[in-house]
Amino acid sequence: MSRVQERLDALYALGDKIGYSAEEDEAHRLARGWMEDAGLTVEVDDAGNLVGRSGADDDVWTGSHLDSVPGGGKYDGMLGVVAGIEAVERARRGVAVVFRDEERGCAGSRARVASGRLPRRYVELHIEQGPVLLERGDPLAVVTAIAGIARGELVTHGRAGHAGTVPMHGRADALVDAAELILRIRDTAARIDGAVATVGRIGVEPGALNVIPDRVCVSVDARAPDAARFEELIAAVGFEPSYRVEPVAMASSVQEALRAAIAARGLPLVELASGAGHDAGILAAAGVESGMLFVRSRNGGISHHADELTSDEDVALAVDVLADALAFL
Repeated sequence: MSRVQERLDALYALGDKIGYSAEEDEAHRLARGWMEDAGLTVEVDDAGNLVGRSGADDDVWTGSHLDSVPGGGKYDGMLGVVAGIEAVERARRGVAVVFRDEERGCAGSRARVASGRLPRRYVELHIEQGPVLLERGDPLAVVTAIAGIARGELVTHGRAGHAGTVPMHGRADALVDAAELILRIRDTAARIDGAVATVGRIGVEPGALNVIPDRVCVSVDARAPDAARFEELIAAVGFEPSYRVEPVAMASSVQEALRAAIAARGLPLVELASGAGHDAGILAAAGVESGMLFVRSRNGGISHHADELTSDEDVALAVDVLADALAFL
């Protein structure tokens, strides 16, 4: 078993590592030890982020996060941290960073942005968390952008009535209207290349088994990889977001370094936008030249789940590419 896999196993054995929990603290303690073993000079900032410096080219950073969702797997975030430490040690340049509490809103990277102490460039290795690379048969992808996220609610109204006595032709059923709305949301996103939209929660009132619904509230999570498609999606779905994060492009400089490292190994160049948020997006939005390298997810691309899987071979290849990219940067 490789050192990277041994370290991933050690982190996973800690269980769920919710942001700023004792388990996340212990994960950071392990990572700090690995940084010190690699000869890095380690500091902990006011937000609890770990920063391990090689002493050369401190303006090039790589890393990710160690916190997890309940019942999560062993690769999301953790691979980027372990690979980052490994890559900095091999390249003997750059900075390995571990951000706090990414899963609940990127608290650590946001705090770092607020402090104003930022690198000039940042590259993050991450599992894809989806099935595209698996379906293509390719191990790696250069990330071109991180999608914008808009969340809000839509409401349908009907008229309550007795489930047994109101004829079907005379009903105003808010849940039936909501079902049609959900299908329209799905079809709208499907018409916009790269867009996705999800209804993950439905609230039905009055919510009784024998009463026709008179009000239904559905959640909407809508995402698209650039500003034009993001605005088109929001307008087409027809809701006013209560939460909104703008899409952000990855820097051409970091993309080129990753492309060069991939090409040097004779691998096909695959480019993907990320539909999930990452610390790289927070830094990019703050003006840091940022990029990401995706590594293929197995098991159908499942993530945020114990069955999350990436092969040893793909992990080894991704670490090699990351280390080379640090040298190119």
